[in-house]
Amino acid sequence: MSADSSVSKETVNPAVDGSELIRFDKVTKRFGTNTVLDSLDFTVSSGKHVTLIGPSGSGKTTILRLLMTLTNPDEGTIKVAGDYLNHEEKNGKLVPAGEKHVREVRKNIGMVFQQFNLFPNMKVMRNITEAPVHVLGLSKDEAEERARGLLELVGLTEHVDKYPTQLSGGQQQRVAIARALAMRPQVLLLDEVTSALDPELVAGVLDVLRDIAHTTDITMLCVTHEMNFARDISDDVLMFDAGRVIESGSPEKIFSEPDNERTRQFLSAVL
Repeated sequence: MSADSSVSKETVNPAVDGSELIRFDKVTKRFGTNTVLDSLDFTVSSGKHVTLIGPSGSGKTTILRLLMTLTNPDEGTIKVAGDYLNHEEKNGKLVPAGEKHVREVRKNIGMVFQQFNLFPNMKVMRNITEAPVHVLGLSKDEAEERARGLLELVGLTEHVDKYPTQLSGGQQQRVAIARALAMRPQVLLLDEVTSALDPELVAGVLDVLRDIAHTTDITMLCVTHEMNFARDISDDVLMFDAGRVIESGSPEKIFSEPDNERTRQFLSAVL
């Protein structure tokens, strides 16, 4: 898979209009006595590539886990594509959302995890088609056609009939990217997707993601320590510390002329 190969926008996701796609409003998340997110206000516009940087424990991955409803906020609200994620409006009041509502809103979101989380008992093709068939209601033929296009995108067409254990870590992560994109999400969440890979496998996965970022309209929200990758793909970079955004701006601004001393300290340690 070369970084300059072309990708059909239709392979990945529908068109976007630049409107607000994600909104965190006064979101607080605690684990015991530790406040991981502290009254966070945060938005992402559709079609933008936003990268979250900062030290471990600063709240970055928690944002992704909240969007996937793997954990719930203690205070505040989250909206995705104009709909509340964890709440519903009933009789003019916000109440906790039912599972059906959460599932419907969450269909707009795809996530690629650090650990590939593939189904070990399913071959590559079924790993990618399982959710489109059972969640989106696609026919098996439709789902397989979509999967073949995505396997071409991530450079794995020859591995369609293999099980995950027959693939390298980098290949498994590329299958995981294809699986997330098969749901045609409006936003793709990327959580340190190369951190579990051997160093020689990192470049291939990052090339795939660069290709997606540069040639499609999909919104991306990325947590990464790969600063060159963040510089390459980002429209906006947000620096987190102690559960708050302490600085945000273009990659050129953040990586070359950060205003905040904490940002300068962090970047000097990782660059």
